[in-house]
Amino acid sequence: MIYLDNAATSYPKPENVYNAMIDHMKNAGANPGRSGHRLSLEAGRAILKTRELIGTLFNIDNPMQIIFTSNATDSLNLAIKGVLKKGDHVITSTMEHNSVLRPITALEKIGVENTIIQCNAEGVIDPEDIKRAIRSNTKLIALTHGSNVTGTLMPIEAVGRIAKEAGVLFLVDAAQTAGIYEIDVNKLNIDLLGVPGHKGLMGPQGTGILYIREGLDVLHFKEGGTGSKSEELTQPEMLPDRYESGTANTPGIVGLGAGIEFILKEGIEKIRNHEKELTQYFIEALAQIEQVKVYGPKDSEKQGAVISINIGEEDSSEIAFVLDQAFNIAVRSGLHCAPLAHKTIGSFEQGTVRFSIGYFNTKEDIDRAVEAIKEICKEI
Repeated sequence: MIYLDNAATSYPKPENVYNAMIDHMKNAGANPGRSGHRLSLEAGRAILKTRELIGTLFNIDNPMQIIFTSNATDSLNLAIKGVLKKGDHVITSTMEHNSVLRPITALEKIGVENTIIQCNAEGVIDPEDIKRAIRSNTKLIALTHGSNVTGTLMPIEAVGRIAKEAGVLFLVDAAQTAGIYEIDVNKLNIDLLGVPGHKGLMGPQGTGILYIREGLDVLHFKEGGTGSKSEELTQPEMLPDRYESGTANTPGIVGLGAGIEFILKEGIEKIRNHEKELTQYFIEALAQIEQVKVYGPKDSEKQGAVISINIGEEDSSEIAFVLDQAFNIAVRSGLHCAPLAHKTIGSFEQGTVRFSIGYFNTKEDIDRAVEAIKEICKEI
């Protein structure tokens, strides 16, 4: 199969990810931080190693500010609901995933106000629009780094400066960019960073990360066993324990660490350049097919390796089904859990067929996808 659904989950994973998870399960599969025996200590060390690797990747000074979650949705919910209270105001954009928009909308019930900035038809936001939307009660700006629909890259450096100058917290959803684009939380003035482990970081599903800047108070969601301060009936305040009650997904975290080791060894620039090359190659080939409409910037300098298309007025789900069944090509169709993004680019009724390229894709994969699209166009 030609797998072009990496925006949902990267596949395949580097071989060292599989090996690390199997080795851990077979040789050190005990509970971390709950016992003093050697297997428990080894599991704890494995988790700390991944925390430190994450710190290296994102230039996080204190690895204890890195919280492990189940996915980016968990991370974003913790950040948004843990920071915003009645009377606060939050700013976001029309290109956000529902993992941002739904928590923000849900908080309207408790008196949290929101402003959703309209992006242009390519999914691009003007930082000045964000600046103008800041009020006296604005607590948070929540912005995706790269759209999961069009790949559009957001000006997070400029927005980070605006947030810092205004004394507003800045949350970045890096679901489509972590592991591919350089993210320095200090340089970009990021206070909260939500990341999935199973996409660009090349780890397994069931892993996620929330970075919380030191000194920032984020309300925790749950209480329980942490292996620390067990004599107390209240949740410990120290990080990461405050947010990590219950047994950790140690095999998943080990696999995530192995994925990051692969990225650091290969180099982010090499990974990004490979994906950019294939993205531009695909965009230019699609431009030659009359029936195909391509959404977004249509420029690999301005978007990640996510390309959304439609063929005429054909149903996007039908096209994806044909690509799978007749051509053995895996893509994703529909609204991609981002309805406002589709309204922004004009594809809300039809949805789109989304091709998302990963590090292990080749030009031959793109050629076969282009030929498949041409064949489908001939039949319409």
